[in-house]
Amino acid sequence: MAELTSLEDFEKSLVHSRKDTTDEALDKALDTKPGKDSGRRKHHHHHHHHRHRSSRHRHDGDGPEDQHRHKRSRRSREGEGDIPEQRDRSSRVTAQPSYTDSIHGDDREWVGKDAAPGSLLDEAEDLRLEDTGKELKRDSWMEAPSALDVDYTQRGIKKILEPTVSRSSKADFALKIHDNELNRHHLQDLADGKAVPDDVVDQPAQHDVDYVFGDSGAQWRMTKLKAVYRQAEETGRSVDDVAAERYGDLRAFDDAREEEFELERRQTYGKGYVGKEKPSGELFQERKIDAGIHKASVSSAGSPAYRPPPQGEIMEETPATAQTVPLDQTALNRLKAQMMKAKLRGSASVAALESEYNNAMASSANRKESNIVVLGTMETRMLAGGRKGEVKVIDNKRGRERGLVEENEDMTIDDMVREERRTRGQAGGEGKRFAERIAKDGKFDNDLHYMDENANKLAKRVQQSEVNLKNTAISDFQKMNRILDSCPLCHHEDTDTPPIAPLVSLATRVYLSLPTEPEISEGGACIVPIQHRCNLLECDDDEWEEIRNFMKCLTRMYHGQGRDVIFYENAATPQRKKHATLEVVPLPSRLGETAPAFFKEAILTSDEEWTQHKKLIDTLSKAKQGLGKLAFRKTLVKEMPYFHVWFTLDGGLGHIVEDADRWPKGDLFAREVIGGMLDVEPDVIKRQGRWNKVGDRRVDGFRKRWKKFDWTTVLAAA
Repeated sequence: MAELTSLEDFEKSLVHSRKDTTDEALDKALDTKPGKDSGRRKHHHHHHHHRHRSSRHRHDGDGPEDQHRHKRSRRSREGEGDIPEQRDRSSRVTAQPSYTDSIHGDDREWVGKDAAPGSLLDEAEDLRLEDTGKELKRDSWMEAPSALDVDYTQRGIKKILEPTVSRSSKADFALKIHDNELNRHHLQDLADGKAVPDDVVDQPAQHDVDYVFGDSGAQWRMTKLKAVYRQAEETGRSVDDVAAERYGDLRAFDDAREEEFELERRQTYGKGYVGKEKPSGELFQERKIDAGIHKASVSSAGSPAYRPPPQGEIMEETPATAQTVPLDQTALNRLKAQMMKAKLRGSASVAALESEYNNAMASSANRKESNIVVLGTMETRMLAGGRKGEVKVIDNKRGRERGLVEENEDMTIDDMVREERRTRGQAGGEGKRFAERIAKDGKFDNDLHYMDENANKLAKRVQQSEVNLKNTAISDFQKMNRILDSCPLCHHEDTDTPPIAPLVSLATRVYLSLPTEPEISEGGACIVPIQHRCNLLECDDDEWEEIRNFMKCLTRMYHGQGRDVIFYENAATPQRKKHATLEVVPLPSRLGETAPAFFKEAILTSDEEWTQHKKLIDTLSKAKQGLGKLAFRKTLVKEMPYFHVWFTLDGGLGHIVEDADRWPKGDLFAREVIGGMLDVEPDVIKRQGRWNKVGDRRVDGFRKRWKKFDWTTVLAAA
């Protein structure tokens, strides 16, 4: 202890004696080192010095082992440091020779660290700053109070309470504007108290336009509407602003939107959907309502438009319009015939008949789709004359409720003849009846033993009730009407609409047209009966005479061009009720003789090996044997699906199509055979086009070539 006290006294005396020397050293150190590092060293040194002194006094009572342990911990703490300058300083200080090297043990190390020149410089700097701090004075701006000073008090600040408004009331009375609202800027102007544009206020919602939804200009209007949406999305402007620039006013824009919605509904709900034909102004009226412009009520007593009926006067009642009985096409034709006869005779009832006919035509044209179906005589043939003697009523509860009947096994010869006449030519024939019997038999097994054991049950004809017969007749009638309405080859007499297919030459019962594009061979034609026929075998003698006249003239025309010609009819799908056509295909003269071989090979490989009918029906040989021009009509029957090709005017090759699934779809069979003969590209063969309403560019060129051979000019001259 005595030695430690003497060392402390010696250290203090040494500090006072070297005060002047340290001032010079301090100035030199400040010139070479930044002030920031010096301040950090000074702070570190003072902190370390006081901590060391306190630890020294605290460990005075420790023994040598404790002192040794403290020394090691102190070394480890001094060795850990994040500041490189402190480690450098420590290394420099320990490298300098100390005047206490003669001191033994731990005391020598402690004295060497405290007596380092760096520590003396720091203490000298502190003393000099204390002496100069008494003479320095801060500037006035430094002594001014800070602007960030806050006076904290315990007294609370009185807050102004806002009137409480429930969330539900805000949601009820606040103006709601959706992000996707097209009228967003109008509604925002209304919420801000701005004026609404005059084009929205003054224009009426309902107005008349010169177009209908879905007409020829609908595509152009939809393109213009999509352009508005696209420009608004690309430029970031509102849809109404862009629409006002393109349309001029928002009412026309709303009419286009209304047409877009209506066309989408028609596409969604199909052909039977009945909707609007012209814009009703609903969207524009909604725009005015959203803008706060409500339609004035015409029934309000306070409105100037309302005028109460005068008292004491009898109000006139308008008579109810007479309901016109819906007439079918046959009744309309009869009424028109009566009117024409009255005109020819000069009768006084011409005006009445003409007025009646016009009213009937107007009612039939404006009649909407209803549940009333007027069937003609041909459609009600199954119901005509009754079925007394042919069927027996099933006398049980279910049979009486549903009117079920069964076949009468005790029919007389007269009943059988009457049934045969009534059911002759029925669609499906015996095959359909056999399928109905199988469908009624829940235990049916496609086995010969089962058929032999149940021959009596399978031989019975399934008889339909009166209700089922009517429903079947109505269904067939409506199906046929839909086919006729959409047929591109029919002339619609009720609306006086010509066929969609191009008309080249017109006779009395048959006309000449052009095939769809792309053609297999350029310069082809189509011979079409005016009346809708499912195949050419249904045509009468007059129609066949005109068909043969067209075939003769076309053969002369193509021979004059140095080409051969073939004719073919594809009636492989009678259930589709397509309009019968006779296709005319010109061929190079070198292929005219080999065409029968091509078609013969194609027909033999098209169907199964074993068939019910002969695969090839040679009508050409039948014509040479004596049938002549009647070979085709005498060899094939109209009830069977068939394909026939003519190599001459009288005959060719025919084939009965038994398996419609194996037969190529549409007109693909003939196109494949002829395309293989002419080396046509496969994509051209498979493309089966359609007729369109736009004028065909091929008509003028064909008429120039056909004019010399047109036999219908004789009819026009007569």
